[in-house]
Amino acid sequence: MSDDCGFGPAGPERLNALRAELGRRDLAGFIIPRADEHQGEYVSRRAQRLAWLTGFTGSAGLAIVLTEQAAVFVDGRYTLQVGQEVDTALFEPVPMADCPPSRWLSERLKDGDWLGFDPWLHTWDQIEALRLTAERAGAQLVPCDDVNPLDAVWADQPAPPMAPVVLHALEFAGQSSAEKRAELATALTTDRLDAAVLTDPASVAWLLNIRGGDVAYTPLPLGFAILHDDASVDLFMEPAKLAGLSLGSEITVHPPANLTNALEALGRDGKRVRVDPAMAAYAVLDRLTQSGAKLDRGADPCALPKACKNRVELDGARAAHRRDGAALVRFFAWLATQDQVDELGATARLEEFRREGQHFQGLSFPTIAGSGPHGAIVHYRSTPKTNRRLEPGELFLLDSGAQYLDGTTDVTRTVVVGAQGAVGIPGAEERERFTLVLKGHIALARAVFPVGTTGSQLDVLARRPLWERGLDYDHGTGHGVGSYLSVHEGPQRISKLGTGAVALKPGMVLSNEPGYYKTGAYGIRIENLVVVTEADDPPGGERPLLRFETLTLVPMDRALVEPSLLDAHERAWLDEYHARVAEELAPLLDGAARVWLEQATRPLPKD
Repeated sequence: MSDDCGFGPAGPERLNALRAELGRRDLAGFIIPRADEHQGEYVSRRAQRLAWLTGFTGSAGLAIVLTEQAAVFVDGRYTLQVGQEVDTALFEPVPMADCPPSRWLSERLKDGDWLGFDPWLHTWDQIEALRLTAERAGAQLVPCDDVNPLDAVWADQPAPPMAPVVLHALEFAGQSSAEKRAELATALTTDRLDAAVLTDPASVAWLLNIRGGDVAYTPLPLGFAILHDDASVDLFMEPAKLAGLSLGSEITVHPPANLTNALEALGRDGKRVRVDPAMAAYAVLDRLTQSGAKLDRGADPCALPKACKNRVELDGARAAHRRDGAALVRFFAWLATQDQVDELGATARLEEFRREGQHFQGLSFPTIAGSGPHGAIVHYRSTPKTNRRLEPGELFLLDSGAQYLDGTTDVTRTVVVGAQGAVGIPGAEERERFTLVLKGHIALARAVFPVGTTGSQLDVLARRPLWERGLDYDHGTGHGVGSYLSVHEGPQRISKLGTGAVALKPGMVLSNEPGYYKTGAYGIRIENLVVVTEADDPPGGERPLLRFETLTLVPMDRALVEPSLLDAHERAWLDEYHARVAEELAPLLDGAARVWLEQATRPLPKD
């Protein structure tokens, strides 16, 4: 099956070897998550256990292997992808929304079964939910504390990543590590806490102003840290990765293997310790609990200050988006002159344009370049097997982003192929659906809302035009974005689910990306990044207000806009946005790209 990770085909030999290992351990089954020890979106090659065993390469998922049955659980983003990548004769694809792993197990576990799990690859809450399921069936959940059974049969498993750690300069970070640590230490003291265990490498990188390259697309050095109430930090990371680097006298570096002893020491000393149950591995909470620590289950103390970008970070984000927008304009100007382009060719050419930009460090996620029906696959990724030509008249969905030293970008544009020439006239349905998505995008971009408003309260603004036509999309409307860190950052988000319950605050960067997807035909998504800012209080207003400033500067395809569906405010927003794009990007462009920009940002035609 799929070989995207370079591990060779995932066939029955691997599944049979794992089952044999489980048999030697008297285990009736084993749980294989997509996650690593840090619950990150991107994992190192060593941690890609789910892909190695099943062939599934999505960013979220889980497999359960029993003696006679096996299944891969995915969310709505990957319903089509899992069928393309996984041998369904070996693994049953299961939509998680329809049948969560707990229900699937409850129908298959037998009295006396032992179900194994790796305590470093699951959170406490995940395991407790599965433990209840097992107990109801008369089975037992068993931690595999020594060696993960899958690791035991993965003969050529890659070594742990060892990318060198580098300092993130103050000119980009805007605040020193000492200042950040002092502020958080004060917060710990206020909350009567002695320490906080940081298991998210993004938090560690932000707090210490360091970056690395241990995983793809996100500049992270993998490691753990313990922040103490005196602002000192114990950093658990391979010392060789920090060779020659000075982090200061208050930062002590330890090998990762020493983390367990450090956790137990916190317990022996009766320390009150903050741990984020949404991110921390089961093993971390278990060691602290067993050793007698007083646990404070709460949010990672770095999460909120990391999300609220400072002035330097925001100025950097604006500069990065200008350069990124210029790269995309050059790409679209080039695309308008081509008649033999496929998805992989377009992906490669766009990266070339981005590489020419100052401070470019790499892509922020795998580019989604879906032509025609591939655009309907929300997280589609073109491969040599699926690569498809961009045909005139079809829609082309391009979702891409980059990592720059001064900011992280993420932008989606949907265009009609060949719209600059005699071919490429979109159909009425495509124009209608595109314009409905655009109306939702504009409604969110124009929103003014009271302080304390959450992303989940705003989500309906982006969906309402689609809902009124009986349409919708299954993904969230907006995710948080880091500053030369993760392109998907919490705790802020915009979603119709109850997971967007964090109040939006000034400095938070989020995406605004409603969409529409017609399976087998086309997909539409319009995505800009926005930053939460203070709004001018209206005369007579009784509450302070917030609004969004749009960061992304890329024209939208006017050929797909049906002007009759836009009201006066929406038309004005689009024309003003395009005027701003032209003004800010024109100085960075010349020749054909500048001509293309002038044409692409013209006002909509008058009625």
